[in-house]
Amino acid sequence: MTAPFLTIAQDTTNEIIIKKSRFICSLFRVESEEQAQAAITKINKLHRKATHNCFAYLIGDHDQIQRESDNGEPSGTAGVPMLEALKANQLHNVLAVVTRYFGGIKLGAGGLIRAYSNSVSQAIEQAGLVERVEQAILKIDVAYSLHDSLLYYLKQANLEIAEEEYGASVIVSVYVDESQIEEQLNQLTERFNGQLTIKKGPTRIHELPYQKH
Repeated sequence: MTAPFLTIAQDTTNEIIIKKSRFICSLFRVESEEQAQAAITKINKLHRKATHNCFAYLIGDHDQIQRESDNGEPSGTAGVPMLEALKANQLHNVLAVVTRYFGGIKLGAGGLIRAYSNSVSQAIEQAGLVERVEQAILKIDVAYSLHDSLLYYLKQANLEIAEEEYGASVIVSVYVDESQIEEQLNQLTERFNGQLTIKKGPTRIHELPYQKH
């Protein structure tokens, strides 16, 4: 089974305070390195007086692009734990920037790792997750005598109807997950004894709320 493509439901900002240091995590949905770098530049300008602006991002269906920066924190105490927090939630196409305003109390390497990791994890929880699913339209040409039966089947199969066109027959357009196309074609053919004419149409990316199990 292919792992779901997960990303954050929305951009968000979340702040936590640890031993008087402020850790402000800004999460962004990004589709390219250019978008990620533009968002990092924006945060650097917004928080130009901050002690550190550390970042991590994952881009691509298989996280082909992975970048992180400690931005002056001890090596491996900020960027890497932030990146690992994104990976732990199986996220894609997400940028995390954690801004730190030093509060005067040193946290030590272990404390920094936990602080940056928790900052990202809490922001992810606040943003919420969505699963991106590729769907195709199936255009089903059905006789009026079978129309009600088809609608009943589609409702039982929990398939979303995009539109219906009425003419000599009815053309019902439905969205089907790409991974279920072959199964649905077989089911429809068997259920209606080959009396339907079905054509595959364009695809779309559909987002569904995702709850971690």
